Amino acid sequence: MTQALFGQLFLGLINGSFYALLSLGLAVIFGLLDVVNFAHGAQYMMGAFAAWMALTYLDIPYGWALLLAPLAVGLVGMVVERTLLRRLQGLDPLYGLLLTFGLTLIAEGLFHHAYGNSGFAYPVPGWLRGGVNLGFMFLPLYRAWAVGLSLAVCLACWFVIERTKLGAYLRAGTENPRLLQAFGVNVPLMFTLTYGFGAALAAFAGVVAAPVYQVTPLMGSSVIMVVFAVVVIGGMGSIGGAIVTGLGVGLLEGLTRFWYPPASSVVVFVVMALVLLVRPAGLFGRER
Repeated sequence: MTQALFGQLFLGLINGSFYALLSLGLAVIFGLLDVVNFAHGAQYMMGAFAAWMALTYLDIPYGWALLLAPLAVGLVGMVVERTLLRRLQGLDPLYGLLLTFGLTLIAEGLFHHAYGNSGFAYPVPGWLRGGVNLGFMFLPLYRAWAVGLSLAVCLACWFVIERTKLGAYLRAGTENPRLLQAFGVNVPLMFTLTYGFGAALAAFAGVVAAPVYQVTPLMGSSVIMVVFAVVVIGGMGSIGGAIVTGLGVGLLEGLTRFWYPPASSVVVFVVMALVLLVRPAGLFGRER
């Protein structure tokens, strides 16, 4: 009983670490660009596929994939922002959502046509194979690494955005971009880099998740609705809220899977509905 409980909690923590990374990227993009980036799930999938293709075709190992795959997807995101999303600035956010939804369908269709829907396994790096028996549960080394790495990246992003001069520019851009540009800051370039950074975070999560889950064209679609719910619960645009809520939702899913498995796939949406009834701006969000 104890082993099953801790096993489900740890599985929930793994999922929660990926939710936190993805929610962080969504929150950054929405907070600065006011874009509901539905393509975030596709960028997560592209990161996983980039790592798999790099290993399969170029024999590039996991460590380099952690750097190169997010960089490649981030550059693609910057091109998308520069050529497509920038044309929608000042319009209703619904237009951005529809555009990124269309981009998601295109990306998933291309990968499905090229690789099918069966999925591919990405091997765990040799230095992270095996595990440790803690007595009350068996701890796989790679999954512990995935949780620790995801939390480290989330905390580093939070520190940069909330405690540095660069973060002050980003926060100022969400409040009054015209005034910020009057002080000599290249706001359009900042918007492009921010979208690229959010896409790179999604791709990074995909690379970390590749050895845990199957790499498939639809892996982003299976997680994006939960991530959107996490962002709504935490508060749209709230960096700390995205991290805390992502981890909390993962642990809640783990507990629910232990006590009543059929409800584990809907508990996050029940929580979202309750939060919206009590606090429409989210737990950590601010009323606009």
